[in-house]
Amino acid sequence: MPCKMTKNQLTKLAVPYIEIDVSQDPDSVRTLRALGYRTTPVVQVDLPDGSDYWDGYRPDRIRALAYLVKGQGV
Repeated sequence: MPCKMTKNQLTKLAVPYIEIDVSQDPDSVRTLRALGYRTTPVVQVDLPDGSDYWDGYRPDRIRALAYLVKGQGV
């Protein structure tokens, strides 16, 4: 459910995203585990000064991301 809620919120706020289904991509599972994540979704945001990650449904982080996207005219 957290994955679906995250996707719905990103779509509602017009934040573009790329979905990777970890059930279909074993390499992505290894990558996420190496980063220390054990739950999904894991959201990766590429920023000018590096990448930011979080896991789970985080409406606060999604709203902040939508604000950044809107400010960049993306």
